[in-house]
Amino acid sequence: MSVENGLTSQQVAELTRKGEANVVPSKSSMSVTKIIFRNVFTYFNAIFAALAVLVIMAGSYKSLTFLPVIVANTVIGIVQQLRAKKVLDQLALLDVSEFTAIRDGKDVKVASDALVRGDLVRLESGQQIPADAVVVSGEAGVNESLLTGESDEIQKGVGDELMSGSFVTAGKLVTRLVRVGADSYASQLTAQAKQAKEKPSQMVADIERIILVSGILVIPVGGMLYWQGVNEGLGFSESIMAMVGAVIGMIPEGLYLLVTIALALSAMRLAKQKVLLHDMRSIEELARVDVLCVDKTGTITSDEMSVRELFDRDGNAIESPNDAAELLAHYIQSVPDSNATMLALRAHLPEAEPFASADVTPFSSKLKYSQVVVDGRTLRLGAPEFILGDAALERCRQALEERASTGMRVLAFVEAKDEQVTPLLFVAISNAVRANAPETFAEFARQGVEVKVISGDNPLTVSKVAIEAGIEGAERFVDAQTLDTPGKIADAVDSVTVFGRVKPEQKRQLVEALQAKGKRVAMTGDGVNDILAMKKADCSIAMGGGSDAARQAAQVVLLDSDFSHMREIVSEGRRDINNITRSATLFLYKNIFSLSLALFAIFGMFTYPLTPNQVSLISLFNIGIPAFLLALEPNEKKQEGNFLSTVLARSLPASLTSFVAIADMMLFAELFGISTEDVSTASTYLLSVVGFLILINLIQPPNRYRILVLFGCIVGLFVCCGLLWQLFDIYSLSPRALVLCIVFAFAQIGVLQILDFAINWVYRQFVARRQK
Repeated sequence: MSVENGLTSQQVAELTRKGEANVVPSKSSMSVTKIIFRNVFTYFNAIFAALAVLVIMAGSYKSLTFLPVIVANTVIGIVQQLRAKKVLDQLALLDVSEFTAIRDGKDVKVASDALVRGDLVRLESGQQIPADAVVVSGEAGVNESLLTGESDEIQKGVGDELMSGSFVTAGKLVTRLVRVGADSYASQLTAQAKQAKEKPSQMVADIERIILVSGILVIPVGGMLYWQGVNEGLGFSESIMAMVGAVIGMIPEGLYLLVTIALALSAMRLAKQKVLLHDMRSIEELARVDVLCVDKTGTITSDEMSVRELFDRDGNAIESPNDAAELLAHYIQSVPDSNATMLALRAHLPEAEPFASADVTPFSSKLKYSQVVVDGRTLRLGAPEFILGDAALERCRQALEERASTGMRVLAFVEAKDEQVTPLLFVAISNAVRANAPETFAEFARQGVEVKVISGDNPLTVSKVAIEAGIEGAERFVDAQTLDTPGKIADAVDSVTVFGRVKPEQKRQLVEALQAKGKRVAMTGDGVNDILAMKKADCSIAMGGGSDAARQAAQVVLLDSDFSHMREIVSEGRRDINNITRSATLFLYKNIFSLSLALFAIFGMFTYPLTPNQVSLISLFNIGIPAFLLALEPNEKKQEGNFLSTVLARSLPASLTSFVAIADMMLFAELFGISTEDVSTASTYLLSVVGFLILINLIQPPNRYRILVLFGCIVGLFVCCGLLWQLFDIYSLSPRALVLCIVFAFAQIGVLQILDFAINWVYRQFVARRQK
């Protein structure tokens, strides 16, 4: 291999065959086998299998009604996740980074995972380094913050080593890959990180906590119930049935499945909108977001820039090319930058030859300018505030502010000599506000999400663009150069909407200041200067047309760079959180009630009143069907408070009401000589009444769909009680049992209201105290 020609096709094929390609394990999708394994071989499925064996041993085959529900849950989970996997895998193909490799003496586009050890790869500003490499030619600034946490730009030249995961901030390089795939530095860091479990979102963590507690309790409680039944003189079959009825009620069999399916369906719906999720947690994080930080270019405005005019220091337009314009034409061909600004300049100015033997410093977001030293002259192009002296800036201020007030961005082209800077000409550039931007930001305002604009451009320019986009408070702006202390930044985030002339490290400081005030922050970006802030934010969003490094660092990628998709993302997240919170309330109602009644039966020396079939009937029409149907409904209300405490506050009143009513029913049954069959059937009715009462409360305010779900479940329950009474152990009540059942049913309504008021009052006081 030679530096000029790179590897040959035969060498590439041989290295690929030997496994020396840059293939790294996928992070975005589980295999089909793993999806099936995780749905079939679960802890609770193992418990249900054991319960089924015990029921068969007890000879009560009709009590296996819980098995079809478990099988259906498993099958539905597998099918939906496989559907989502197919869509997400197809979309992930669009997010593959391509690099220019030199092979057989030609430049060819190669996907990141098709690169091999020894490949010569051309890298430029904005690209993430795909594998460990050594610089063969060229010079560039490299940021290793994703690996080291240090934000300083490091200059790399011939012979220097580049670590995968870092990214080029300025300049161009030709590199040779020396360690690829799993051997690269970034891959080894990832492998080490996988040894520690990824922190789940608040909602998923709370649901895992509920499932863990249930999983720990079911075995000892079930064992004690069986032991208590045997001591009471019940036979093996009766003791098993009582134990199984309690254990089935304590298991939240469909809750985790519901969460998995809801998130998978959301990811699939978003994928169809060209939105790729690198992290499923991001859906929930975006739904809870308080502040959305956006850049001007590529977010509020379109990616494409155009030169509006060239003008001199007095503000006069330059109609025809002069010496300064011709000098600028040579300058932009000499600088290796390929950002949107430079592309606009090259499109506007006549083509020219690059300077010969020039010392070039590419544009840096830290310096805010690029520089070329040629023939003893030092030329710079960049932000006027950073490259003009105070006197020159003051003289040109009126001309600059006239352009900035119309939303145009201004660049200064100057010559520096000793301490003196002479303006040669100015360039006014603009890009149009996206057509759907006002509608998108209006929707965020309606949903209570505050928008902060953080840009490296002139604050007046950014403010005018933000006002045109309809961002609330956009007239309040500040030049970030004046925010030179943490205290000033902390004060500014409270009162200012638009931040201009922001440096990369300040973007991160602004995100940290918002988080310090208890805000959940989302950050959008498309360039390497946004990455530090994106990594710090609670959720990060990258534009598909942005840099490779920004896309890889983000949790969410808008592949078509259409910012209006943010509405769908937030809506999907709120749909998931609200609907899962509502459905989890139903599951937890049954679990808390079953545990309470089981303990009452153990310590009160009573037989557990509900059979497995009766619990399955309640689980079907009071829990499972409404939970899954309501989880599909659009719901954009912003969810406040902690997931677990919210669910407990909603489910506890109903659980305690049912427990008190059925426990009293068991006590009164002994006094009035009511049969076990009557107590069992009456308990089923009482449990279903409270189940529907809590469902009525959860569907407020009602709509046609919610009412249809409610009445459908009520009708389904009545049909099963009337036509399948033998299967579900529903028998005719004796007069005494019927009277008691009716009395307790009406009493439940009042008790539920009292407990709901008391527990929710305590919950609101708790939340208010925590917020203080």
